[in-house]
Amino acid sequence: MNALRRLVPRPIRRGVSVQLAEMQAQRLERDLRGLVAQRETIVAGPWLGEVGFELLYWVPFLRWFAERFRLPPDRLLIVSRGGTASWYRPFASGYREIFDHVTPGEFRSLHDERVAANGEQKQTRVLAFEHRLLRRLTEDVEHRTMLHPSSMYRLFSPFWWGHMDERWVHQRASYTRLAPDAAREHAVPDGPYTAVKFYFNECFPPTPDNRAFARGVVRDLARQGAVVSLTTGLRLDDHDGDDIRDPGVHLLPENLSPRENLAVQTALVAGARAFVGTYGGFSYLAPFLGVPTTAYFSNAGGFSQRHLLMAQSALSTMGEAGLLNVQPATTNDQRPTSKA
Repeated sequence: MNALRRLVPRPIRRGVSVQLAEMQAQRLERDLRGLVAQRETIVAGPWLGEVGFELLYWVPFLRWFAERFRLPPDRLLIVSRGGTASWYRPFASGYREIFDHVTPGEFRSLHDERVAANGEQKQTRVLAFEHRLLRRLTEDVEHRTMLHPSSMYRLFSPFWWGHMDERWVHQRASYTRLAPDAAREHAVPDGPYTAVKFYFNECFPPTPDNRAFARGVVRDLARQGAVVSLTTGLRLDDHDGDDIRDPGVHLLPENLSPRENLAVQTALVAGARAFVGTYGGFSYLAPFLGVPTTAYFSNAGGFSQRHLLMAQSALSTMGEAGLLNVQPATTNDQRPTSKA
């Protein structure tokens, strides 16, 4: 295969990829039109992947689908986890919570099973346990059909591979500001506050320098005003959080339920004057809520520039350009103020 790639000039390979992508996109639109014509409840999911892909691609794709085919909200039933129903409103009125049927331990096992089967976290194909999970969550829905995330992954792959620019995603994704549910009063400090969430991933690994940097940022912010840490203590994927305890730092309730952890964090981020934390999927949430964001990385090779490009492009089309500030975690003079 590599030898064949060397024999075929890059412009020709790229041209073939573009043609295949266009054909696949047209086929998907026909399939989606067929789903709408069947008049059944369309179950979108189950979403088991990363927050960043859900916010940046899956939610906008479903919003575009509903708008493109004028799908009534009551025909779209979302299956996700953590209480993310507000992310899908108003285009989807139905929502089923995965953690109503699966424990955190079971969810982690399903995550590991998916990675082993697909070779990655992405839901690039429908696995048997996903069919079983959907049946359990929607057994009371008499007439239903599935729209699985693998359709979205196939559609947007040409952009991630670099064969298409961000206009390819914009053609079948609709971006707009999210509207969260109200935050719990006991979790919100009086007056303005900054929301923070530092966790470790490939672009911000758990090194002593990164731990010290994160703690320094939080302490600086706490000296300037109230800070709410969004570290949950839940272990649901490969991202470990850094639980920074410091005077002036408000913590999430220790008994926070997995079924509402993302709902609570969404509401708290929406009420903050700024968000500061690790660059990664979660850092897209705040700007999509209209909140200025500073996100840090220490390993530039640990994340895809394509996703950052798409996030900036999406925010620009929403009139929110400049809300997402991504920078390296290096020196103290780069730390944000509470008015970030």
